[in-house]
Amino acid sequence: MPQKYPHRNQLKYKRKRYRVRNWKEYEAGLRTRGDLTIGFSDEALRDWQPPVGGKSGGQRRYSDIAIEAALTVRAGY
Repeated sequence: MPQKYPHRNQLKYKRKRYRVRNWKEYEAGLRTRGDLTIGFSDEALRDWQPPVGGKSGGQRRYSDIAIEAALTVRAGY
């Protein structure tokens, strides 16, 4: 049965290791690669926070608009 892929030592060209020379530019590129900007209306920001009340350390109840926004971002990714 013939081999489907050549052995590692039979490869004609070996991959060269990539070396980072300019770390400052490399780091800036990584930061901008994952940049995501989301705009919210003033109404959404006003209603985002859970209502104040209850005991300290209790379960938070987030507004419907906050939950919908989080699920929309999640669906996008």
